[in-house]
Amino acid sequence: MTHGGGGAVDDGSGGAGSGGGGSGAGGQVVAGSAVIGAVVATMDGLRDGWPPTDGLRVFLDVYRTVTALVAVRVTDATFHDPAFTEDLDVRFADLFLAVPRDIDAQRPVNKAWAPLVERRALAGILPVQFALAGMNAHINHDLALAVVATCEARGVSPDDGSVHADFERVNGVLAEVVRPIRQSFLDQHVVAAGRPLSPVADLVSNFSIDKARDAAWASALLLWAVRRSPVARVARDALARTVGLVGRQLLVSVPAA
Repeated sequence: MTHGGGGAVDDGSGGAGSGGGGSGAGGQVVAGSAVIGAVVATMDGLRDGWPPTDGLRVFLDVYRTVTALVAVRVTDATFHDPAFTEDLDVRFADLFLAVPRDIDAQRPVNKAWAPLVERRALAGILPVQFALAGMNAHINHDLALAVVATCEARGVSPDDGSVHADFERVNGVLAEVVRPIRQSFLDQHVVAAGRPLSPVADLVSNFSIDKARDAAWASALLLWAVRRSPVARVARDALARTVGLVGRQLLVSVPAA
């Protein structure tokens, strides 16, 4: 299986705040960045074609909300360098959007995404497992590649200026969306049921977006250091395989109660 290919992405020279927002499904306006709004519109087109129980759709429901929020945050002074963050967000999203492109073209998907694609319609997997598997593939794999690609395109290093500081600021944006979802699952699955933590609930309670992003930053620094080395492809492949292995562990079927 080869790496799934991503399409070309604009270099972001239009900058953040090219405002006015973009249109989502059914003409729904996404506030903030028009560039990111266009990405959200693409996501909405995919969501409309997938059933609500589809594993990719479950992840995309969460990811679409996060992306729409980032579209606002890059125009409200949240970030030191909103143009860089906007560019990074678009490149980051395109790595996910490469997955359905590869599926439609009957190409092998990236190894990091293969478990979710293979099990997206499998019975016995809870929606929260699909969501976590998507976060695992997108954050632990795609994010590192997106950081390297954005830095290369803009002629900066991950250690330059506010790159890392803005990367960290995204954690707060993610927390606005992800933490309530995680807590809602725990409340429904554990508290309301009045029973001990199941393996899945234990998994959810221990999953940390912050730690995943810390790992992604470390991977980005490694990939940046070897980007012109003969081992660059090997490093990317090893990362994809490792992330894919975690994805398979996340997507174990849960026996019916």
